Amino acid sequence: MYKSRLLGIGMHVPSNVVTNHDLAARMDTTHEWIVERTGIEERRWVLPGETGADMATAACKEAMEKAGVGPKDIDLLIYATLSPDVNFPGTGVFVQRNLGLRDIPCIDIRQQCTGFLYGLTIADQFIKTGAAKHALVIGSEIHSTGLDQTTAGRDVTVIFGDGAGAAVVGRATDDEHVILSTHLHADGTEAEILWTEYPASKHHPRMSIEAMEQRLHYPQMQGKKVFKHAVTRMPSAIMEGMVANNLKLTDIDMVIPHQANLRINQMVAQMIGLPPERMHNNIQKYGNTTAATIPICLHEAIELGKVKPGDLVCLVAFGAGLTWGSVFLRY
Repeated sequence: MYKSRLLGIGMHVPSNVVTNHDLAARMDTTHEWIVERTGIEERRWVLPGETGADMATAACKEAMEKAGVGPKDIDLLIYATLSPDVNFPGTGVFVQRNLGLRDIPCIDIRQQCTGFLYGLTIADQFIKTGAAKHALVIGSEIHSTGLDQTTAGRDVTVIFGDGAGAAVVGRATDDEHVILSTHLHADGTEAEILWTEYPASKHHPRMSIEAMEQRLHYPQMQGKKVFKHAVTRMPSAIMEGMVANNLKLTDIDMVIPHQANLRINQMVAQMIGLPPERMHNNIQKYGNTTAATIPICLHEAIELGKVKPGDLVCLVAFGAGLTWGSVFLRY
């Protein structure tokens, strides 16, 4: 059995910045209202012609350059998203094509905000068994083209942004730079508290005028329930990893949480007694980019020097499904 490690991280966000003041011009909201409830000040939204595959390709190129690997070295591509570029095929093959990769397997997964952690876990298992030497794990999302940009949809619309993050995962050669453990969970009991129901193959037809009039093709969220689950599941996932690795809270150098809501992350830190300086957040600038938040946030933490080689890092997420989990690693 081999061990795996993160070799390189990349990210890409659109150049188009959408501030809270921009949204206030489109719907009944204010900068202060959004910041108070979410912590978000601005987000990036794609312009016409920009795709999820394009953003993912740019993020992968940076990750591969930092990892010191080329297209011929990649054995596996895992693409996490809830917003594929087209209904089918999965977006992973378009990134494969853009990068000029060999005829390697491309796996598209849909675990929403926990998608990047699921992708890391899959890559970790492939590398541990020797089935792959280098894997690309991608989280890429375009929310903006599917949001209700009117007052009726403001509670959801103000939260989401577009962006992509990617990591190259490869074999570890020592215990100083290694993925220590991964912990994944799901519970579909209340899956409908955060979902987009239409269009859907279970409906005949998949989309109807009635559904559109009821705005069922836009994301629906029961915010209070989601918040309650998040502040319960995320601390649990952190504790699970600490127990598995025989760690104390003081052993963790940095927590990189999914960027859904700054208030959620602040409460999670408070609940487990984590000092603010040991949790990095950047939702203020990018909003919730779902599967892309963790690689984007980790990328920024590394660039800022908050995460250094050998540091013990905890990645933790909660998302629709409901799904949640954590990954513990030494960077």
